[in-house]
Amino acid sequence: MSTVLPTDSLIADSGVRYDYVLANPPFGKKSSMTATNEEGELEKEDFTYNRQDFWATTSNKQLNFVQHIRTMLKTTGQAAVVVPDNVLFEGGAGETVRKKLLQNTDLHTILRLPTGIFYAQGVKANVLFFDNKPASPNPWTKAVWYYDYRTNVHHTLKKKPMRLDDLKDFIGCYNPQNRHDRKETWSDECPEGRWRKFTYDEIAARDKTSLDIFWLKDKSLTDLDNLPEPDDLAEAIIENVEAGLNSFREIAARLEA
Repeated sequence: MSTVLPTDSLIADSGVRYDYVLANPPFGKKSSMTATNEEGELEKEDFTYNRQDFWATTSNKQLNFVQHIRTMLKTTGQAAVVVPDNVLFEGGAGETVRKKLLQNTDLHTILRLPTGIFYAQGVKANVLFFDNKPASPNPWTKAVWYYDYRTNVHHTLKKKPMRLDDLKDFIGCYNPQNRHDRKETWSDECPEGRWRKFTYDEIAARDKTSLDIFWLKDKSLTDLDNLPEPDDLAEAIIENVEAGLNSFREIAARLEA
């Protein structure tokens, strides 16, 4: 059993390798440290982790955790990691990490979740499932399977929290008994299917190798006759306003630092 350490796990590779890593890394786009300046005032500074085992040097904490978790895996290790949307589409270091992840691991599944499930309201989450692999000249990822449990899905923390039953369809589609024997629920004849496969070549051809993919139509933009109940709408509005205020507070704190 591993000991819990009160240190920054991103600073260095511990050298320990695991068969499985299940992680919900702390939310926060950038890593920073607080120091006292010459005037005796506290200042926050963004910093990067200079690690040889990382594919990209960045202050983006989420991208660093993805790289760190990949390092922690044995060659046959498997991971499931919660990440915000920016990991799927951000350029620069984000593009580098996505390309390397597709090449050096089998990034086989992405579960897209609605706002407020793992993070604060207004922040959307995804779960990346990938298997580590040995070095190879060819990309290990052949296709990425997506399950869209976000479009036209609404949960609230109080009245309608997400429960295990809500993920039964995803679990069935994932097919944990044999994930190599999967069948899409999406097709040209069934455009509302939430389970869809995109090949490596299709993803590699996307701008910045973006993994931020959707195909379902948002019915809330057109179906005005089937709106949620007024109290549900009010609760959702309050949650979104609070999320916006929290975002502005974070920005204000950075500007003051």
